[in-house]
Amino acid sequence: MKTVVVATGNPGKLSEMQGYLQGLDWQLTLKPPEIDVEETGQTFLENARLKASQVAQATQSWAIADDSGLAVDALNGAPGLYSARYGSSDADRIARVLRELGETSQRSAQFICALALAQPDGTIALETEGICPGEILMAPRGDAGFGYDPIFYLPTHGKTFAEMTPAEKERYSHRGIAFEQLLPKLR
Repeated sequence: MKTVVVATGNPGKLSEMQGYLQGLDWQLTLKPPEIDVEETGQTFLENARLKASQVAQATQSWAIADDSGLAVDALNGAPGLYSARYGSSDADRIARVLRELGETSQRSAQFICALALAQPDGTIALETEGICPGEILMAPRGDAGFGYDPIFYLPTHGKTFAEMTPAEKERYSHRGIAFEQLLPKLR
């Protein structure tokens, strides 16, 4: 069994990755708390590479990282790389996006998830990016999920991420798309 360090301190993200990567002969573990990676990349993929590479080198183990966020077309791609820091809470972040969009009818957006897998020497072995196109609603809908899920609507499914079951979201989300692209390469 191969030990792979997940380049995060978030146990929820570790659990989520375990779900996507089940069936592989991998034991996933959180990065040590003393390893802190500064996300200085200009894209989600650059940040995923930075995190995977630096954690792999620091632990001398394989490492996997993701970086993800929401990009709203009418806001020139914002919140983008700053999705998690666009407010002090999920409610604040949602309110800010809705306030900045105002009454505009241009509400197209996409969730983006970049994944990178690094060898113990820090060399990136695999990478991919999943993009889930959708729209931003005028008001939140649904109680499931987290972050921007209540305002991110998938017209093809007639639901927001917050209205989907966990299995639906796992299958159709940006993260689900990215892992679906990565898994065949890992096998």
